[in-house]
Amino acid sequence: MIRPIIIHPDPRLKKVCAPVPDLSDALRSLADDMLQTMYDAPGIGLAAPQIGVLSRVIVMDCVKEEGEAPKPLVMFNPEIIAASDEQNTYDEGCLSIPDQYGEVTRPKVVDVRWIDRDGHEQSDTFDGLWATCVQHEIDHLNGKLFIDHLGAMRRQMITRKMQKLKREMART
Repeated sequence: MIRPIIIHPDPRLKKVCAPVPDLSDALRSLADDMLQTMYDAPGIGLAAPQIGVLSRVIVMDCVKEEGEAPKPLVMFNPEIIAASDEQNTYDEGCLSIPDQYGEVTRPKVVDVRWIDRDGHEQSDTFDGLWATCVQHEIDHLNGKLFIDHLGAMRRQMITRKMQKLKREMART
């Protein structure tokens, strides 16, 4: 089921999410809904708070090549366990901040540990766009948005645009 995506500013996007105690069918169903919502948007990542669920769940798929098979990834309780000193800068966007972008610098490579949809602990090393995406989504679980990495004036400008967008959406 495609779920509505929360638009910034919304207090739920600034909350630290609770760890998932153990996997249930409801959580697996949530992850399926999140993947469907992400693909529909379309986006490459989505965190549970973006659909109003304050649990530590993210989904992502950074495959962008035409004809390449999708690689959906579901992570429960993801955590970064190591990060490279080498940095990468990407022009990031966010499904909760539509049509706004900003250059964010993050570690180029990160090691991440999480629980998969079968309840098994996994870990992997992510590089490039995948590393940026997983860090962006884990930020959401900690109540942080990509605009929090930008300068104050740029952040305020984007926030005002989102407030205007929300007013326009409320009128339609």
